[in-house]
Amino acid sequence: MLESQFVMREESLAAIQRIIDGLVEDAGARGVFVIDTIGQSIAQAGALASLDTTSLASLAAGCIAATEGLAQLLGEKEFPTHFHQGERDSLHMTRVGARGILIVVFNLQSSLGLVRLRVRKASAELATVFEDARKKSNSEGAGKSTAFSDITNEEIDNLFPD
Repeated sequence: MLESQFVMREESLAAIQRIIDGLVEDAGARGVFVIDTIGQSIAQAGALASLDTTSLASLAAGCIAATEGLAQLLGEKEFPTHFHQGERDSLHMTRVGARGILIVVFNLQSSLGLVRLRVRKASAELATVFEDARKKSNSEGAGKSTAFSDITNEEIDNLFPD
């Protein structure tokens, strides 16, 4: 099911940034990213300046989507958590509600157990921020008119005569 779009306000983005800044510190992560399910970056923290974050976001979203297909084949609703271990760096990804993905990049100076523990708390906080942002967006947008809602068909015809 496609989710309706919503506007994320500055206070929501600031809350997300506070959460992931804390996660970098608490988990000993090299970097933390929050993206949406189509691969658009929402926020990032940490010291990964050399990383192509656009590619990371796109590939992570694709990985999550592909894994959801695998889950369905096995009769599961989803596999919400993903872990990839490399020689130097590891990657932990988890779904955050219906809209977000939390990505943590960490190395041997941290442990998977610590990352999982800290991600559990951060993802719950992020899910609350996403839900609050969705509710605010829906309530603010319910009574608003669009830029074209006040224009009549007659006015449009006058603008574009045959």
